[in-house]
Amino acid sequence: MSLSEIQTTLKGKLRQFQDFPSKGILFEDIMPIFQDPKAFQLLLDGLKLHLKDKKVDVIVGLDARGFLFGPALALQLGAAFVPVRKQGKLPGPTVQAVYEKEYGQDIFEIQADAIKPGQSVVIVDDIIATGGSASAAGELVTKIGGSVTEYLFILELLFLKGRDKLNAPVFTLLAGQ
Repeated sequence: MSLSEIQTTLKGKLRQFQDFPSKGILFEDIMPIFQDPKAFQLLLDGLKLHLKDKKVDVIVGLDARGFLFGPALALQLGAAFVPVRKQGKLPGPTVQAVYEKEYGQDIFEIQADAIKPGQSVVIVDDIIATGGSASAAGELVTKIGGSVTEYLFILELLFLKGRDKLNAPVFTLLAGQ
C-alpha cells in the first residue's frame, strides 16, 4: 500500500469532537486508529515507509501518547525506545528540560544514560501543537549526546506553527488543521 493510500485510510478513522477539551476547540481523536489492529499496523507502515532510507538508532516517545506507537515503531525498525516523561516518573539519574504549556510550565526528564553519544534519534508524538514539549524533548536528547534527525507526528495543528520551534525536520503523517 502506498503512503497516500495509508494516509487516506487513517484519516477516515479519525473522529472529531467539538468543544473538547474546552469551548471553541475541534478535537481530532486518534484513538480509533489504535482500536483497529489493521489501522494501527497501517500507522506503523506509513511511518516506516517515511523512515525507510534513514538511519534510526533510537525512537524517543513523549509522555504519554508517544508511548502508544513509539515502542512498536522502534521494534519494527530494530531501534531502541526511550521515553521522555514528566518530572519524577523515571528512576535513576535524569536530565531535565522546562517547557511552556498553555497555562504555565512543565518539566520533562530523560534518563541520563538512555542514549549513547552520536546515536541518531527520531522523536515521536501524536500531535504537534505549539511545539513546546517536542522542543524540550529535542533539548534533552542533545544534552545527553544524541543527534535529533527528525520529529514525527500523526497530526499537526498548523496554525500554531509549532514546527518553527524544532531543531530538525518535521514529518506529519496526516495533514493538520
